[in-house]
Amino acid sequence: MSRPALEQGNMDDKPLVEVDGVTLQYKTPDALITATYRVSFNIFPGDRFVLLGPSGCGKSTLLKTLAGFLKPAEGEMRLNGKVIAEPGPDRMMVFQEFDQLLPWKTVKQNITFPMLKNGIKRREAEERALDILGKVNLTNFADNFPHMLSGGMKQRVAIARAMAMRPKLLLMDEPYAALDALTRRKMQDELLQLWDDIRFTLVFVTHSIEEAVILGNRICVLSPHPGQVRAELNSHTFGHEDREGAGFHELCGTIRRMLFGDGAALH
Repeated sequence: MSRPALEQGNMDDKPLVEVDGVTLQYKTPDALITATYRVSFNIFPGDRFVLLGPSGCGKSTLLKTLAGFLKPAEGEMRLNGKVIAEPGPDRMMVFQEFDQLLPWKTVKQNITFPMLKNGIKRREAEERALDILGKVNLTNFADNFPHMLSGGMKQRVAIARAMAMRPKLLLMDEPYAALDALTRRKMQDELLQLWDDIRFTLVFVTHSIEEAVILGNRICVLSPHPGQVRAELNSHTFGHEDREGAGFHELCGTIRRMLFGDGAALH
């Protein structure tokens, strides 16, 4: 699979992640459910790669498999050529829930905790924590406890905690779905600014077409259950950066027609 053209400075033509013919299944009391069927795609260093599709298409299951929490029934996922078989600090995950922080620890302690558990010296961990808090505009809240923060601020701490580990992959599972529209837009802008500062590799799950177009430089469109790759779009070929511009609306319309000829929502 060839690599699409990306904006300024993506570094490598070799895939960071290879998803090769992955079928994912899970059991219910009554049946064996196939969540995805023979899904394949590559993710390159510096990508903002969005998994987009309707509820039940397996996009969150794919993300959890990338994290190492699940194993494919068929096919494999590889990170730097090595099969993903278990979780590791090279892949950090941010979930949808606000309450994913340790309530008895301060903001700074929440960020340093996984670093200390993975053998990083305290001084370096604290320096990394303060640096990333500055990047997410939360320096003044370093000594606050989670119950003192808004939902959006808690999500920024969760992102900061993940980024402080300097992972190869930042995995985000619909992290803004429960936020109000204004906070959600602010968080999207802050994530793009953070990416511009650090140039990490992002895999982001959403069922919002508009959010996918805002955040992704590559969008993998999945079919309804069981999820299969319907299309991969290099979103920057549409000139979509202006949310009010023609390119943005053209790409949203293209994806909507791809999924639903009548233009129905993904929900």
